[in-house]
Amino acid sequence: MIETVKVKINNQEYTYSKGVTLEEIATEHQKDKKFPILLARVNNRVKELSSKLKEDCEIEFLDLTSREGGRAHTNGLVYIMVYAVKKLFGNDNNIIVQHSLDKGIYIETTFKVTENRLKALKDTMKSIISADMPISKVTIDRLEAIKYFNGIKDYAKAGVMKYNTNSYITLYRLGNSYNYFYGPMANSTSRLKDFDFTLVNDYGFVLRFPTTYSNGKIKEYKHQPNMFAVFKEQRDWAKIMKIENAVDLNKIVSTGKINDLIKIDETLKSNRMLQVAQEINARKKDVKIVLVAGPSSSGKTTSSRKLCMYLQSFGLTPKVISMDDYFVERDQTPLDEDGKPDYECLEAMDVKLFDKQMAALLRGEKVTVPTFNFAAGIKEFKNEMQFADDDIMIIEGIHALDDKILTNIDRKKKYKIYISALTEINMDDHNRICTSDNRLLRRIIRDNRTRGYGVDHTLKLWPSVRRGEEKYIFPFQDDADATINSALIYEIGVLKTYVEPLLYSVDSDSPYYEEAKRLINFLRLFLPIPADAIPADSILREFIGGSYFHE
Repeated sequence: MIETVKVKINNQEYTYSKGVTLEEIATEHQKDKKFPILLARVNNRVKELSSKLKEDCEIEFLDLTSREGGRAHTNGLVYIMVYAVKKLFGNDNNIIVQHSLDKGIYIETTFKVTENRLKALKDTMKSIISADMPISKVTIDRLEAIKYFNGIKDYAKAGVMKYNTNSYITLYRLGNSYNYFYGPMANSTSRLKDFDFTLVNDYGFVLRFPTTYSNGKIKEYKHQPNMFAVFKEQRDWAKIMKIENAVDLNKIVSTGKINDLIKIDETLKSNRMLQVAQEINARKKDVKIVLVAGPSSSGKTTSSRKLCMYLQSFGLTPKVISMDDYFVERDQTPLDEDGKPDYECLEAMDVKLFDKQMAALLRGEKVTVPTFNFAAGIKEFKNEMQFADDDIMIIEGIHALDDKILTNIDRKKKYKIYISALTEINMDDHNRICTSDNRLLRRIIRDNRTRGYGVDHTLKLWPSVRRGEEKYIFPFQDDADATINSALIYEIGVLKTYVEPLLYSVDSDSPYYEEAKRLINFLRLFLPIPADAIPADSILREFIGGSYFHE
């Protein structure tokens, strides 16, 4: 008698033979998806399509519009790209995955790139995809993996293996090549057909692909020169410091030199803030409002207070105003597409009152400003404010860079600052560290420390937070007068010591277990770094505690 398993998909129940692969079932349900199915969530566990079913379960198939599917799609494209580069330009050439850029990923090359070469690379990748080549998972001895990567001169990956304590390593095979990728993969090249390229310079291009934030379309590339320049500046500094990946950072830690690196990086960050303050002071005859914005957990509060100190040293009197105090009354909050209150949208703010009061303050009038009572959901008017000639407004909020606010005030009176954690290092040449992961680790720690929230709570809210950033913050990031990178080159090792125990608290039956496990696996690549040498005015103290500005 053939044993069977019962499977629920989209609230419909199906019966299959035990041992059926997820790929076989996915074929039947591909018609329900716009893009190729890449992975499956089986009873809250993300599985590759080669997995076999042994028990009754509930399945959700994932394409590139899901977070997990999106990562698998990107990693798969990078693998195909590496394979195609070796085929086209020889084994000594390579690509280096750098950072996100306008809904794509900026890729650098070890060879000169032209439009013709980029077309040849794209065509070669398309042929590999059309060939439906399998991407198979293999498990090999860790020492053998190190030997293999050293043999192909991929020393960063060999180094990653060195700091991995497992006896065996999971690699992926495509043709006659092996590679290591952080996260599950598609099982075939044919599932990875949606991509395009845009040439940026002689040694770099952008890999573009559909995302959940671009309505499943490949977004037309719009170059962001300011953000690109900031990323380049940070990566160039990392090269000078000889810390370009996780392996380089681990070497600093293991040789006992981490405290020196902490001092150097903190000095660099303080100097950058001082430069911004000097520029504002040089324009003090015109600039009366400093607008500060950035995504969640980018360190806006510490940065704003540190900026105030520097401005005071020039004889200016900064007064901080939070846009959060200008929320509309809670019963007037707009609803999102799911019918839930949308606190992220601009309409959740009383823009008319905000604009009116800021203009009045600039005229020297006395104004009773609101403080938002979050418990009651109403504005309370208790505090009076008036500006003198040497006063300068520091306005902080997610909409601070939006051109739809303060339209009644001349642009030359405003100085816009964008703050974000733009991680300088990656894991290796082909696995980048997402800046959003850096910020998520910060937020998990702070939410738990200051509000008592569990990891599940933070992970539950994170997708909504990210959607808000994509809609209301990132579109304006390149319009800033100054961009401040709040990421510290050493910080992942510090965050690991605080966040790792919290991540282990997520139960195996939690819908956020897979995300917690992904972050745990990511953190395993880094050696822990003690926080003893981190100064009290560091941005990192805003999250781990001990901040001069918060305690």
